[in-house]
This record gives sequence, C-alpha cells and structure tokens, in this order.
Amino acid sequence: MNSTQIEQHGSSTLYIGLMSGTSVDGVDGVLARLVHGQQPQVLASASLPMPENLRRELLALNTSGADELARGALAANALAREYARAVAALLKDAGVATADVCAIGAHGQTVRHRPDSGYTLQLNAPALLAELTGIDVVADFRSRDVAAGGQGAPLVPPFHAAIFGASQGRAVLNLGGIANVTLLQPGQPARGFDTGPANVFLDGWCQRHLGKPYDAGGRWAATGQVLAPLLEQLIASEPWFGLPPPKSTGRDLFNMQWLDSRLAEFGGPTPAPQDVQATLQRLTARTVANAIDRAAAGTQEVFVCGGGARNAGLMQELAYCLQRPVHATDTLGVPAQQVEALAFAWLAQAFVERRPAGLPAVTGARGARILGALYPA
Repeated sequence: MNSTQIEQHGSSTLYIGLMSGTSVDGVDGVLARLVHGQQPQVLASASLPMPENLRRELLALNTSGADELARGALAANALAREYARAVAALLKDAGVATADVCAIGAHGQTVRHRPDSGYTLQLNAPALLAELTGIDVVADFRSRDVAAGGQGAPLVPPFHAAIFGASQGRAVLNLGGIANVTLLQPGQPARGFDTGPANVFLDGWCQRHLGKPYDAGGRWAATGQVLAPLLEQLIASEPWFGLPPPKSTGRDLFNMQWLDSRLAEFGGPTPAPQDVQATLQRLTARTVANAIDRAAAGTQEVFVCGGGARNAGLMQELAYCLQRPVHATDTLGVPAQQVEALAFAWLAQAFVERRPAGLPAVTGARGARILGALYPA
C-alpha cells in the first residue's frame, strides 16, 4: 500500500477478518473497530456454512489429483464468492458502508503446508474478492514468513498476546482441524506452535461411520470407551509429536490415511467405531496437554477458541488431561467462534500500518516480517 492509500484510509479503524479453517465447515467473518490500546470492538459477525460441493472439492484438493491446477483455481474463485457473501452480510448487519472499511484480511483455505520444503499454499482469489466487495484485500499471510525460513504458522500468537495477555501463566488454545496453542507468560514474549490434530480425525471418523459432519457435543464419543493401548500407539508411532517448537502441521500429515494405517497396525479385535471416536477425542486432549506441560508447565489456565470449544465432550477431556481450569474465550469477552476471524482483521491492520506481525520465536523465521500482500479495490 503506498503512502497516498495509507493517508486515505488513515482515519478508518474498521477492518473485516475472514477465515475458513482446516475443518472446512464454513466461513467465519467479523467486522471490527481496531484502535491501539483498546480491546477490539466487534460490530458484526457472520458464520456461513460451506456449500457441500465446495467443501468436498477443498478437501479433495488436499491431495494430488487429476487437473488439480484448474480445479484449484475454480475452487478459489468459489471460495472468494463465499467470502464476498460474508462481507455483504457483515456490512448489512452493522449498517456500515463499503467506503468506511479500511481493508479485509482474508486467509484463504490451506490445501498444502510444507514449510520443510519451503512452501505453503492457501487457495484464495483476493483479486476477485476485491472486485466483488470494492474493499482493499490483504491476503497471503504465510508465505513471507516461510521465505524467511519460518514455519508460516501459527499466525495468531501475536494477536492472542495483544488481547488476552495476563498477569499469570495462560494458554490460548485454538481447536480447528488442527490444534495450536499460544503460551502467554508475564514479562515474556508470546510463544506458540501446533500441537497436532484437533477436529480433523473427530470429524472424519464421524463422517465415515455416521454420515454426519461432526460429533455434536462429543455425544457419540461419550458412548464409547478410550482404548488405552490404541491411544499410546497413536502417540508413539508419530515422531512429529516429539519434535520441539517451532513446528506446524496440517492435513499433509494428519489425514484419514494416517489414521487408517495406524488402525491397520493395531493388534487384537477390530475396535468398535464409537471406541475409536472416544480414543481420538482423548488423543486431541492428551497431545495438547503433553505439549503444554513440556513447553510451559507453569501454565495456570487454558482458554479455548475455534469450533472445538463448542464440543462439551472435548472440553471435558481437556480439563481431565490438563488438570487445569479450561474455559472458552467467551469468558474473556471474545466469543470462541470469532477469535480467528478477528485475528485476520488484526493482521490486515498490521499490514496496512506496516507493522511486522510474524514472531520469530513462534515460527523460527530469521526475523520479524510484515505479513500479507495487498489487492487494492
């Protein structure tokens, strides 16, 4: 963004953040007023379900397939149109004019995440989104950090530190398809990393056996029993769990093929599907607890955001494994479903103001970088 554009938008404190996460279940958006030194003020929020045909295609594009370049481009355009629908809903709900919004932060849909190979890929069509909305779009938040030798993820710890900082040890846990945690200690810079699968297996196993998109409230898992030998095998068989931060992951590693291969290696009778679900729920909670205990044993409380915060069974498992108070971020004044979208509004503001938003201590990059790329309206 050039100096003229910055001056033009300088009086605006309104930003839109859009997010469609690893679970691929929908698009979350917020319209927020962001003023330095003050808590974000959310003027409107929207959650749109992902159209089923688009959801299937985005999931399919996580693995190589025929004509995937063309399919990926078409899916990106379709996703941008869903983003535009969310933007229209936000503006209408808040009674805000297009010209009053400084920028949209749009993350896109991750379909490959291979920082070990020097790339990460989020399907998005930010030029189309700018055309459809008439608002500047900031996108491509991960690639600059990867170019600087970082993981490009997680992106949200500096935002968590800005709005959830505390006088005692606190962790902010995001439970999407993949789980990531931000560790906040008084007087210390924020740290953060991915801990492993969150909903990716819970949703996938439920879809396979019940034909439902997710296990609402963990009620199906509650009908099963945790299979301790299977749980231990799932953890012991994956070296990634033992890697020190900085680290990040995604469906490139934790996918249904990963799970199927482990189940095929599990000895004894074929486990009941509900017992596998219960074990997968414990796997999420246990790997989160292991990660926090290794990295920040002094953590006193954990606040949860993302779709997993609405899963009562998973929240109970977390409390059991963590042996600490576990709450949704709603108790801190930010609804769990809004946190990630709000983070991308915040990251868009950081780009507009040319503030480095990457944390080398989190991603392992050579230094803090300005994250994002501008697509002017």
